Amino acid sequence: MAKEEIKFQAESKELLDLMINSIYSNKEVFLRELISNASDAIDKRRFEALNSDGKIPLIEKPEIWIIPNKDEKSLTIKDDGIGMDKEELINNIGTIARSGSKEFVQKLKEAKDNENIDIIGQFGVGFYSAFMVAKKIVIETKSTHSSQGYRFESDGSETYSIEEISKEDIGTSITLYLKDDDEEEKYDSFLDFYTISYLVEKYSNYVRYPIKMNQIERVNKKDKDGKDIENEYEEKVETKQLNSMIPLWKKNKKDVKDEELNEFYKNNFHDYLDPLYSLFLNVEGMVSYQGLIFIPSHLRNEVYNRDEAGLNLYAKNVFIMDKCKDLLPHYLYFLEGVVDSSDLNLNISREMLQENKNIIKIRNNIENKLISSLKDLKENDNEKFKKIYDLFGVNLKYGIYESYGSKNDLLKDVIVFKSLNHNDDYIDLKTYVDEMKENQKNIYFACASSIDEIKLLPEIERFKKDGIDVLFCDKTVDEFTLRTLKEYDKHEFKNVSEFNEEDLSEEEKNKLEELNANHKKELDELKEALKEKVSEVKFSTKLVDSPVALISKEGLSLNMEKILNNIEGNENKINTEKVLEINPDHEIFKKISSLNSEEEIKDYATLLYNEALILGGLDIVDKEEFFKALNKILVK
Repeated sequence: MAKEEIKFQAESKELLDLMINSIYSNKEVFLRELISNASDAIDKRRFEALNSDGKIPLIEKPEIWIIPNKDEKSLTIKDDGIGMDKEELINNIGTIARSGSKEFVQKLKEAKDNENIDIIGQFGVGFYSAFMVAKKIVIETKSTHSSQGYRFESDGSETYSIEEISKEDIGTSITLYLKDDDEEEKYDSFLDFYTISYLVEKYSNYVRYPIKMNQIERVNKKDKDGKDIENEYEEKVETKQLNSMIPLWKKNKKDVKDEELNEFYKNNFHDYLDPLYSLFLNVEGMVSYQGLIFIPSHLRNEVYNRDEAGLNLYAKNVFIMDKCKDLLPHYLYFLEGVVDSSDLNLNISREMLQENKNIIKIRNNIENKLISSLKDLKENDNEKFKKIYDLFGVNLKYGIYESYGSKNDLLKDVIVFKSLNHNDDYIDLKTYVDEMKENQKNIYFACASSIDEIKLLPEIERFKKDGIDVLFCDKTVDEFTLRTLKEYDKHEFKNVSEFNEEDLSEEEKNKLEELNANHKKELDELKEALKEKVSEVKFSTKLVDSPVALISKEGLSLNMEKILNNIEGNENKINTEKVLEINPDHEIFKKISSLNSEEEIKDYATLLYNEALILGGLDIVDKEEFFKALNKILVK
């Protein structure tokens, strides 16, 4: 058969320009695409051989070869795959010459705007990415179904040609004649052994067939004494396999040593420390995927930059995307790892995922499996769990708060707190409820900037005396988290710094009613002295050793007021309704009861109010007023 010249249709140039200049953002991906096509061709040949009743020989050790030729400035990718006959060449490679070209151009344009279109593999798109770097492409191929070989040639402009050739072995070789270098690109860099090795490791390291290449070194010739002969050289050829083939995440966990896991993590995610925890994923179902997730052993810079978060994405062992954000819920941005799935719809360039239900399913499944693993770790290896929680427990609490409660059931049993009755050790909410006092209705918590500040809160004195546990909330997100949860096992969360009359017994209510009646004059005088600082001054049965405490009425706690008012750029300051609680059994109140001077009462009120601010972890607003009152009392 003579060479047949086939003219491209008018829109072919528009199509190639669109593909080369608009679809791919990185020219180096052409090698990934051609290697992926070669791997697919070998897969098809193996499948046909296994189902041919011996008619098609099974190739035992298929390989993919990369052959650079610096003299010709060409790069060849050769495979032992299924090959193509003339009709397949036209359908699979020369697609742009078909009558459907206009349809294809339209689909390409739609693919950029409509994320639900998937045309990868349907039109041989990956092959044409080679025109980003090649001025001419030659394919030599022979199919398992034909004794005839064929040669395809195109410069991507007006025409392509097909002719019969003599070819002994089945398979395909694609030779790219690279473009001339320009200011933007040095195309001959794609002929360099180390550049090719890097690109194969980056994109195609886990292709299931060996990717091989000869490394050629120029060495001096030796004389009979073994000395170098000046200006005389010979080439030393060594065959290298560029890919590792078997991804770590596809191995059985029991067959992977910790040292292997640690090295994989450090090499792939650029950390200098071993990970704290690893999780193998192997999911079969509506959406199948495999993966490997790591929890770092320290707070990395990436933790503070959520734009750098995400998991590395592979499809059929081929690298697709670094840091795919869509694979992680927002609060788990500290995780590192890889996900590999054959069930993803990729857009035409394979560089961006289409937003689809499969991605959402994978993300939700990863989230569920990780949280389930953390719960198991909490029960079976609590020391490791506590190390993880010290680093990333805040993230889990944010998961509840940021989801507006939609993740309450998922996360409520994996968050833990230090507490009053557990010597600052972590307990979970189930443990708290199991240990509640008889007739105790609520789960109590106390908030401040640190554990030491919480221990100074006067409001916890009564709980300590009565043996009622109090959760310590020393993180900014803690109270927001508990308010989002609202309750656990039908027990509401209550801040000890909020007025809560239902906690009082009838005996306590009667006592307070009598005290308030008997000392109405003193309470009114203290309230008048503090004017708009508090809405009420009253007695409390919660105080044991402290003379005073500042609480808020139900709604917004003093801790939340402090946090919200410290938000940068927040000009609308919040002022909660505050109540000054007095310990009627303290010597200071007895002293106040004996005062007759309005000025002295005002000075004591100022001191008590500011003491309550300090004990509550709040700042003294009027320091001058405070020190004047203090000095007056000290000199008397």
